[in-house]
Amino acid sequence: MSNIKCAIEECQYNESDLCQASTIQVKAGMQDHVISTSDDTTCKTFTPKTNLS
Repeated sequence: MSNIKCAIEECQYNESDLCQASTIQVKAGMQDHVISTSDDTTCKTFTPKTNLS
């Protein structure tokens, strides 16, 4: 498994700042927008945790 870092504590796939999803999907943050930095993208794999303890 790859070491994909994730800083989103609210995502169910984040475990110790590493993404545990079996696959990830990253898309452009805005449709028909030229991507030039990572800020222009979003993780579509994000799923909120059911318990935020």
